[in-house]
Amino acid sequence: MTGTSVSSSELEPRRRRILFRAWHRGTREMDLLMGSFTDAEIRTMSEDDLAVFELLIEAPDRDIYAWITGKSETPENYDTPLFRRLKVFHTHTAPIHV
Repeated sequence: MTGTSVSSSELEPRRRRILFRAWHRGTREMDLLMGSFTDAEIRTMSEDDLAVFELLIEAPDRDIYAWITGKSETPENYDTPLFRRLKVFHTHTAPIHV
């Protein structure tokens, strides 16, 4: 996967910015974790979800990665229903084949 599979031209500016930021994190691992979730969810996120996600994508990659993988506890202010959806999105019980 080389990047988003969503056409940003069909999104409003706020969603375009979020999509871009999710795919341009700084590390390829976080691009894939945040970007693939955003591809799947960006069209259906509520205004509240967008606000929560905008705050989340400002957190450092190493922190988000540790929260997603369970290496460290998610701080209360980031432990939102949207973040829990992100974690579930990346929970796999079988091998992943690209």
